[in-house]
Amino acid sequence: MSPAARPRIDGAKLRDQLEPVVTALGYDLEEVTAQRAGSRQLLRLVVDGDGGVSLDDVAEVSQAVSAALDEAGLMGEAPYDLEVTSPGVSRPLALPRHWRRALGRLVEVPLTGGEGEGQSVTGRITAADEDGVELELPGKKPGTKGELRRFGYPELGHGRVQVEFNRPGAKDDGPDEDDVDDAEGLVDDLDEDDDLLDDEAQDADDAVPARHEDEQS
Repeated sequence: MSPAARPRIDGAKLRDQLEPVVTALGYDLEEVTAQRAGSRQLLRLVVDGDGGVSLDDVAEVSQAVSAALDEAGLMGEAPYDLEVTSPGVSRPLALPRHWRRALGRLVEVPLTGGEGEGQSVTGRITAADEDGVELELPGKKPGTKGELRRFGYPELGHGRVQVEFNRPGAKDDGPDEDDVDDAEGLVDDLDEDDDLLDDEAQDADDAVPARHEDEQS
């Protein structure tokens, strides 16, 4: 079957099928995307957890998801590459668990209700629960702490973590490891997108890099 004749993979359906698999391992499935790369399909999963996601965690999820895909035949007969990754700091803070896992990070967030609606506020997350978040606002003088202010989630839009290379509370005085990884990840994503465009033009079966690959015959 030619690539053009193959049916498009339904990302929403895949999410419904795979979310219980990821949840059973103790992680949250944040995102599922499927796209064609030449004659193959590239399936990307973004997963997260309260303690973060290590390389061993990624391998565990990859194995479980791969087995579920094969058992249920969710990818059909099309060859595919499976990539499992964790969210970077560029991921919008949209859910209570996102805010909770960003504790200690500096964020910028638009105000969508209450006093200051239509403006944005920048502050460091000092607490977060199911109802709202507490931010430490900047002090009047550079480098000083300001007031603590609590916001309910209905008052806030999606928060954006700010990249910091000397974040307070980091393990050392060097660049923040998470922020460096995220910056490198952005470059990797751009390189990978270029590769995918080349694949589509050349229809090269084995040209797509992936952290974990599984293929059905």
